[in-house]
This record gives sequence, C-alpha cells and structure tokens, in this order.
Amino acid sequence: MNSSSAPAFVDCAGIETALPATATVFNYDDLQFPLIIEKQGSGAASHDALQQWIDTNSEQIEWHHDQVGAVLFRNFDLFSSDDFDRFIRAFDLPNFTYKESLSNAVRVNRTERVFTANEAPPDVNIVMHHEMAQTPIYPSRLLFFCEKAAEIDGATPLCRSDVLLQRLEEQEPELVRNCEAHGLKYSSEMPADSDESSGQGRSWSSTLGVSNMKEAERKLADLGYDWAWIDGDCLRVTTPVLPAIRELDSGRRTFFNQLISAAYGWKPVNGKPAVCYGNGAAIPDGSLKAIADCVEALSFDLDWQQGDVALINNFLVMHGRRSFQGTRRVLASLVA
Repeated sequence: MNSSSAPAFVDCAGIETALPATATVFNYDDLQFPLIIEKQGSGAASHDALQQWIDTNSEQIEWHHDQVGAVLFRNFDLFSSDDFDRFIRAFDLPNFTYKESLSNAVRVNRTERVFTANEAPPDVNIVMHHEMAQTPIYPSRLLFFCEKAAEIDGATPLCRSDVLLQRLEEQEPELVRNCEAHGLKYSSEMPADSDESSGQGRSWSSTLGVSNMKEAERKLADLGYDWAWIDGDCLRVTTPVLPAIRELDSGRRTFFNQLISAAYGWKPVNGKPAVCYGNGAAIPDGSLKAIADCVEALSFDLDWQQGDVALINNFLVMHGRRSFQGTRRVLASLVA
C-alpha cells in the first residue's frame, strides 16, 4: 500500500465531507483504519444529491474499500431501513441475499436487500469472524447500518486479517503452516425450527432453502458436506475442507476463516470441538488462545452512532459484536 496514491474525496451537489482526524482509529501504512467520512452540516441531502456524491466518489470509495478494508459513512441523514436500502442501491452492487445464503444466524428481512444483523440476545458476544467463511459460499463485502445505538456497549469490533496473519506467522508459525497445508472443517447442528436465542440458531430448512429432508440431503451432497439426522429432526453437518488463508488480488494474504468463532462461539458437536484441521486433527488450545489474543489486540471497536453505515471488505476484515444493554438495532446487507 502507498498512502500517497490515496485518491481525495470530492464535494459536490451540496454535500461536503471531511475525513476527521482521530486518535481512536488504527493506522496501517499511513492509512487510517477504518476510514471515516463525515458529511458536514446538519441539512438533509436529497436522494439525487447523495446519488451524485456517490457516483462522483465511487473510485475513491472503492480504493479505500480495497486498501483499507472498512469505510464508515457518518451524518449522511439516514434514519430507517428504507433509507439504508436506498443508500445501498446507489452503489449499484450485486445483491447477496440472506435467503439464499448458508448463514447459520437467525435474521429478519426488512427489505429485499436489508435484514437484521443478528437476532441473538444482548448478552451474547459474537466472536470475530469473516462472514460465512465456514461455508463454500460467502459475500465479498458487507454493509452495516445503525438504526439505533445501544444505551451501553454494543460496539462492532473490526480486525484487519492481513495484519493478523502477519502477527500469527511470527507468534504461531506451526499453526499457520497447518492452516495452509490442511485447511479447516466445521461441524454444527441445525435445529428443526429456528432458535432466536442462539447466535447460530437458523433451522436447516431455512439455511439450505429446502422444504423436506430429501431435498436437504441432495443440497448437502451437492455442497460436499457430511451429515446425519439426530433427535428431534435436527441435522448434524460437517463441511468439506475449506481454506483458512486467502490470497487477495493485491497479493496480500489474510486469515480468512471462522476458526475462533467456531471454537469459542459454537456449541461442541457430538462431544467434539466445532472446528478442526481439514485432516481431522485437533487445534491446540494454546493456538486458539493465541489467535484470540492477537485478534483482541488488533481490534478496533466501532462505537455506533445513529445513522452510521459501515462498508466492510469481507476478505480483508473480520467483524464481531460486543454484548450490550438496552435496545440496539444494527441492520445488514451483503454484496455478492
């Protein structure tokens, strides 16, 4: 990365923006992470003005999405799921629908492109992960919108996965070698009916987009999964071997997986950890703790303000959710 090549944002159509300098962001190669773009003034911008600003600055936004990994838009006069939907559509990005995804989180659609980020209870910490990296099908980028910030806590932590991998190569080289050589396999149990009290409580029929067991088995076979039906018409599945490290078009490598999320946030499956190396070997507890410690040290807590939108590069940046008190409504949209 070369910060001198970072394109400048352009004010237009009555929309002026600033990149506020703040000590709370991280800095990698002289680029702020995340990049914060704040609209100046309190006057509401029209939809046409917002569209023109996005069109004019699309190259700049895309550059920072690719290089920095997370862009926060603040004070852009967005208040509802419909406002968020219009903001997303202004970018003209391909939709990755929740319905057709293999996400194990329970979510509720607000519009065709917008849904709740997760229905898990406030006291549940959602461990850091790349979205749907525990499946063969995942989005390239995410957008989050703060409809209402929690009264206490509720931040969305963000972690640069390329920086994390560099740290792990220094501290846990054997772990990295095993991840590269063997990949990972994930196991989980899907309920017959969706369970909103769980961070991974989506039913197997909803997850797989099927209406009966035979259809579920055909879908799993096509995906390369192993499976077994268990008590209560629940479904136990194990993924094929999936990569744990990803090389981006830029040549950067990232720790692209759901390893610590599955290890610390998922229930054991049939008495065994929910994630293992692709050859079936267990991942040592010490290595898991080292990953978690590195992630925590490198995580930036995005403390939401009402109306914020975060654009996140799913291949470059991990995210999670801190527990909270009060009412918190963060909505999401995925891009193919």
